[in-house]
Amino acid sequence: MAHSLSLDQFSGMLGNLYQGPLEPTPWQSFLNQINEFLDGKYTTFILRPPSDQNEGLMVNANGSSAEIVASYNQHYFNLDPFVDLPSGQVVTVDEFISREAWLASEFYQSFAAPAGVFHILGADIRSSDGALCRIRVCRGMESPGFSENDKARLAYFIPHLERSVVLHTQINRIESERNLYAGAVDQFAVGTIILDENGKILQTNQVAENLLGEKDGLKISGDTLQVGTPRDSQEFRRLVKQALQSQKSSQPSVVEAMRVQRPSGRADLGIIVRSVPLSEWNEGKHCPSVVIFVSDPEQEARAPQEIVKALFDLTPAESQLAMLLANGLTLDEASDELNISRNTARAHLRSTFSKTGVTRQTMLVRLILRSVASLG
Repeated sequence: MAHSLSLDQFSGMLGNLYQGPLEPTPWQSFLNQINEFLDGKYTTFILRPPSDQNEGLMVNANGSSAEIVASYNQHYFNLDPFVDLPSGQVVTVDEFISREAWLASEFYQSFAAPAGVFHILGADIRSSDGALCRIRVCRGMESPGFSENDKARLAYFIPHLERSVVLHTQINRIESERNLYAGAVDQFAVGTIILDENGKILQTNQVAENLLGEKDGLKISGDTLQVGTPRDSQEFRRLVKQALQSQKSSQPSVVEAMRVQRPSGRADLGIIVRSVPLSEWNEGKHCPSVVIFVSDPEQEARAPQEIVKALFDLTPAESQLAMLLANGLTLDEASDELNISRNTARAHLRSTFSKTGVTRQTMLVRLILRSVASLG
């Protein structure tokens, strides 16, 4: 039988429910607790119901096998009669369809019974942002059916679960946008390094990771960033300190720039130091305070050739030539790279000028580097 719940236990479960969106497997802790609390055999939270177009997204309490989840997602969801429940209302399968219809259903005979499921308690949640979720608690035939008390106990959590789903959706949206913009910065071959309020490194993108790995003018010592020569490092620390002071005093964002020598003798790195404006309600430690943008003049343009070809209606040969020029080669060097004559290269270039509407090689390079091709 499901047991009673003390105020401390309820508070702990509620805490896990709201912590759920931040767990590696969302709501895993809460589902394990609710499954134990209601003496369930299985408890499943369907974050995205499966359909013919999309596989469902489910989180299960400990005990549900991957085979059961896969078979439901791939086939049995179409046969499930215990769906489209009244939003936010906790009901049992007995209240939703007759016992005879349940026992006679293909879903029960082919899926539920082999999985040891007979009694089901559930609720559908339609959140304010349009998400449809389902929570189901299951027991076997040997267990008693779900009582009114069981329904009331699950109902305590349904409004909170809805709010937690909205938080989960918003966090996912923000993370998706962050990944999108971070990917765009990567495509532009710009390294980004984010520092906290103490000047310690919080995060780096892939371009910065590659530059740091080379240890050629840019490296990590402990959890701090070191650049170039001792004089470069001194100037860099001054710029970071100035940016941090600007943020703490809520002054307008400070932007400073410097060049950093590389021991290898390769082209200097360009560095931008910029303070990160605080949000109105920002509070807490280890928040982004300073961002470092690093450019490497020797990085080649990363615009995909096929994207350049499509954007400017170029032939494969013309797009190859245009990309080599955008990466800093002269026309002679590009013709050698492509193993074509200079006259052929000139013909490709004239045709490219005509298609893009530019009249000089420098204009063509600028057009390609400033186009959306780099985001492809």
